[in-house]
Amino acid sequence: MTEQTPEPTLSSDPTEVRRQKLALLREQVGDVYPAHFHRTITNAELAAKYEGLELDTESGDIVTVAGRVYSSRNSGMFIDLHDASGKIQIFSHKDTTPEEARALLPMIDLGDIIGVTGMVRRTKRGELTINAHEITMLTKTLLPMPEKYHGLADIELRYRKRHLDILTNEDSKLRFRQRSQIVSGIRRFMENDGFMEVETPMLHSVYGGATAEPFKTHHNTLKLDMYLRIAPELFLKRTLVSGLTDKVFEVNRNFRNEGVSTRHNPEFTMMECYWAYADYEDIMDLVERLFAELAVKIHGTTEFMFGDKEISFKGPFKRVPMPDAVKEVTGIDFLAMKTDEEARTAAKAAGFAVEKDWTWGECLAFIFEEKVEGTLIQPSHVTHFPKDISPFAKEVPGEPRLVERFETYCNAWEIGNAFSELNDPEEQRKRMVEQLEQAHARGEKEKQLDEEFLDAIDQGMPPAGGLGIGVDRLIMLLTNAPSIRDIILFPARRARAD
Repeated sequence: MTEQTPEPTLSSDPTEVRRQKLALLREQVGDVYPAHFHRTITNAELAAKYEGLELDTESGDIVTVAGRVYSSRNSGMFIDLHDASGKIQIFSHKDTTPEEARALLPMIDLGDIIGVTGMVRRTKRGELTINAHEITMLTKTLLPMPEKYHGLADIELRYRKRHLDILTNEDSKLRFRQRSQIVSGIRRFMENDGFMEVETPMLHSVYGGATAEPFKTHHNTLKLDMYLRIAPELFLKRTLVSGLTDKVFEVNRNFRNEGVSTRHNPEFTMMECYWAYADYEDIMDLVERLFAELAVKIHGTTEFMFGDKEISFKGPFKRVPMPDAVKEVTGIDFLAMKTDEEARTAAKAAGFAVEKDWTWGECLAFIFEEKVEGTLIQPSHVTHFPKDISPFAKEVPGEPRLVERFETYCNAWEIGNAFSELNDPEEQRKRMVEQLEQAHARGEKEKQLDEEFLDAIDQGMPPAGGLGIGVDRLIMLLTNAPSIRDIILFPARRARAD
């Protein structure tokens, strides 16, 4: 009996080698992709269970593990086997491993998925190890693994072949686990706060709830053009009207047929909620509690690093009205102006290129975006938005040009948007008609008035605070991801060039 079965003569092409080995395995062992294999313990469970096992000691326990081969040394005598929970070392030697099992070793390549049954021991060097008694091929891979230590160097390839990125990049694997924790953490927080989660349609016959270009499709049976959801707002508000619950939310996928950037993906995740008998200040408190809880969940503290900046999600956040923020940075006092013309003149005098038909509020919002957004590094609530750009929010008492709306900013990004929701049906119709006329004037002829929503509001919606949070950007912050494509498992990409 020899210690190692000699390897067969194979092609020099790595992919062809794997196919040749697959053919040999089919001849030798039959089914190389078996449907049934019973694993008795994960690698993490094994590490925890035998944490106290002494050096150079056998446990006496037989276990069965399974996972992917990440490294192989000494012709397969030592194999590092990884499952989703961690790594275990496999040891195959003539003194412990039957020849039938060792005969499989030359057929095993990096990336193959195998099952191993054997005795648990700890080596003299402290490595928790399984002395293999049986080895089962569970999945023969036909493509080589990327280089172990550097993973995928091509960033675009990382996004296109995310499975390889995660297989070879521990940072990517951690980010997507943290994403799952954050999304589930949002749901648990909202439920614990008394909110009920519902599901609203993703296909809309009339698109609305936000200003964005929709994706269009067609329903063959109904013979109806439809749009992928750009926001769930109008359906969630109808839920409030129904009396089903006073606190409703949805973690939802939205689709906007617009630009792609490090902070924008056409398909994205939002958490949107509506809280009856609350206002935008109640929502500010909710945002601060939610953000703090998520930071602690991921980092153990409300402080964490994003790039070279330390961010603190410890409340209360800074709160500043938009006109005050603009005045502080630029010196322009919009509240002192009475007309649209005054606002345009002041903006032009300060060097801003504004359109000839812009309103007072549009000038204010534009200068805020140009000069103030970039200064908002720590989480801040910017309040008192112009009514011109906020058709679904209630007016600020005593200042009809402004509404009870806030956006939450961090790292100069907008993370959340909230209102004291408009529930006056006549005022709601007036503003939606105005918004529709503006859209038609811009050439958006397909946009329609959502009469079903307006009919529901006529039935009576209670006063409420509403909120939308960009979940992807929040995850970027909490996981220190420089691009939205780093935290979306399969981001939108251009078609691959042949």
